[in-house]
Amino acid sequence: MPTVSAHVAITLARHVDHVFGVMGNGNAWFLDALERQTPATYTAVRHEAGGVVAADAHHRAGGGLAAATATYGAGFTNTLTALAEARQAHVPLVLVVGDEPTSGPRPWGVDQIALASAVGARTYTVGRTDAAATTIIAIEHALTYRVPTVLAIPYDVATREAGPVPDAPAQVLPAPLAPTGAFPAAAIRDLAAALAAAERPFLLAGRGAWVAGAGETLGALADATGAVTASTALGRGVFPRAEFDLGVTGGFGADDAMALVRDADVAVVFGASLNQFTMRFGELFAPGTRVVQVDVAPAATHPHVGGYLRGDARIVAEQLVEELARLGATPSGWRESIDIPPLRAYEPGDALAPDGRLDPRSVARRIGELLPADRVVVSDGGHFIGWANMYWPVASPDRMIMVGTAYQSIGLGFPSVPGAALAKPSSTVVLTTGDGGGLMALADLESAVRVAGGRGLAVVWNDGAYGAEVNLYGLKGVAEGPMLIPEVDFAGLARSVGAEGVVVRTLADLDHLAEWAGRDAASRPFLLLDCRISTSVIAPYQQEIIRVNS
Repeated sequence: MPTVSAHVAITLARHVDHVFGVMGNGNAWFLDALERQTPATYTAVRHEAGGVVAADAHHRAGGGLAAATATYGAGFTNTLTALAEARQAHVPLVLVVGDEPTSGPRPWGVDQIALASAVGARTYTVGRTDAAATTIIAIEHALTYRVPTVLAIPYDVATREAGPVPDAPAQVLPAPLAPTGAFPAAAIRDLAAALAAAERPFLLAGRGAWVAGAGETLGALADATGAVTASTALGRGVFPRAEFDLGVTGGFGADDAMALVRDADVAVVFGASLNQFTMRFGELFAPGTRVVQVDVAPAATHPHVGGYLRGDARIVAEQLVEELARLGATPSGWRESIDIPPLRAYEPGDALAPDGRLDPRSVARRIGELLPADRVVVSDGGHFIGWANMYWPVASPDRMIMVGTAYQSIGLGFPSVPGAALAKPSSTVVLTTGDGGGLMALADLESAVRVAGGRGLAVVWNDGAYGAEVNLYGLKGVAEGPMLIPEVDFAGLARSVGAEGVVVRTLADLDHLAEWAGRDAASRPFLLLDCRISTSVIAPYQQEIIRVNS
């Protein structure tokens, strides 16, 4: 007869095709049922945080419900940073864990429900008679609220017989939020009239617009208004017409492009939270710009927003296009009057910095020239985070995966690679990470190499320091000793787990990447570029942070 663990595994597998994690005695029977009784694929990683991270990256690159698993106790507590990141980033994820027996905690037990709650994740605990139904409830909660959810299997219940697995009811998820009623209708009319009259309209889209499937409609809105467009770091590529797009906004944006944004007289923001980095710490828009935000949050998320429309980005954009047509509005002509592509240019950098180490700008620019066009960029957190966003453009938001930025974490880069690689099985997955975060995530270097194989490439920005701390606190006179890292041979570490590792000390050393990219993925190994860069070149977004904190 099927066990409680089988009920959970079979029900979950009706809604996911991949589960990531680490096996222990608390989830052993769940994994046994998943392997033997379902079509879902289990991918092992080497650290429990990595299981949640890989699932998170799989969702960001491929959509759908993310799924991970860990054992109880130390296995579960190892996932907390990754759970906090998924909560902050609005990732629908189910984490299946073991839990204390129903008879009560053991001497080494901890209150897992309280710990999950502390990072914003609700826990559902299955019983012998309701395991399938509780699994569906957990799935619906994750998808409805776009949050990670913990599904706990008590240790003494895991192997109990539970009878045939029932046909659980279909999921019932809320429809996209459509603004209805007299007040939203008046707001749509007012905003459409403002866009019709605008001389310099500007549209900004974030990841929420991509999740809403608003790209095509936002393109139509830009065409109808003649708006210049741009995106947040997580929304890059939403707008279909690159010739009128300024690229990414905020500290990752090019200076000339960001100067043009300040010329806008009406700006409409779709599906972006307008955090301090996107808003350039309040400097993105000029004081005279009328800023309207469209989002599903309960209220506007930045004080510079002068008008707020609560609703799904695609639906609101459609309503605006219809109202503009009713008004007989014509495009402003602003975007056609500007040569936009040169505004997106970044500093090329020098071959070497004054200290004789590589200038990361020139390294990033050269790597960007050599990368395959069909790529997914996976970013860890750290000072280096700007280089990929500036020099390695991607085709769409599901190809720039930044696990860790929402919670301001580092060390989640290597385990992001397996999730992205399985979600995009024909693309090259490019990891950008630092030496600090790279060492923190080293357990899953093997996972990245094993899963991505010849479709995987890691760029380690090796400056022998926690660069962000050196920039922010070393410049204030804080002792730099704790910020420094002895130079690590990441190329050697990569070779130890079956990858090809190359130490990059000159731009000519990047010829290895050109040769690697020219080979068929099936015949080449995972490649790691250990780039020995200078700490003296500070990324523009960090310069903004330094300015604000001076």
